[in-house]
Amino acid sequence: MFSQNKDVHVSKSNMFCLPGPEITVIEGHDVTLPCSISEDITAERFDWRADGQKEVYVYEGGLSSSKDLSGQHEQFKGRVSHFPGGLKDGNASIKISNTKVSDSGKYSCEFRRTNQKQHVKLLVGTISKLSFKILGETQDGVNLECEVHGETFRPEVQLMDGDGNILPAEKPKISETGRSYTIIVHTKVTTSGNYRCVATQEPIKHQIYDQNYVPVPGGTNTLVRLYVVIAGLCLALLLGVVFCICRTRRK
Repeated sequence: MFSQNKDVHVSKSNMFCLPGPEITVIEGHDVTLPCSISEDITAERFDWRADGQKEVYVYEGGLSSSKDLSGQHEQFKGRVSHFPGGLKDGNASIKISNTKVSDSGKYSCEFRRTNQKQHVKLLVGTISKLSFKILGETQDGVNLECEVHGETFRPEVQLMDGDGNILPAEKPKISETGRSYTIIVHTKVTTSGNYRCVATQEPIKHQIYDQNYVPVPGGTNTLVRLYVVIAGLCLALLLGVVFCICRTRRK
């Protein structure tokens, strides 16, 4: 029997509900949803449901949704399993294989005999896709655009120069449809060099970037190279004059 405290909430139906963690995973990867009690559950029954309705997985005294019991929602068929070796230790966790974005939601694990229910929130997202391009030249520089697409885990998007310094940019344009998002960021550069667009998805610790060399006509780097060439020509001319003078004096 569970005692009531700050972390345990009792509903009107006398169901013990334990709050659970939030788990994030990249689409296509496997994920384990945790659930356990401190007793042998080999002969017991536990039910997993998604969003309070979809039957994800049921185990009952050796039988399970994997091969014996009907009723499992079509979305999860062939992709969910439990851990038989952990039943005697009260482990009712399940593994969802090849996760899909549509698997995102609130999951509950219920032990029928003890009326205990545990919860976990699952977020499945995609790795962002990124494109970085030169839009065109203006009188005072070159316009750049970075566009990022993905689902669930909206990233932070930054534009940087070749040394990793963050560039000032216009306010990102963000559009969302359901879990899908598109982010567009613009900036203008006035110096030739390497520039990159970086998208960081913090929840899944993932970062991608694209890099381009951007030539800026009349930009600082172009002028510097021009000055170097002119200086070189002047130096060569000066040395030529000195050589001619010295040769004339010898004669």
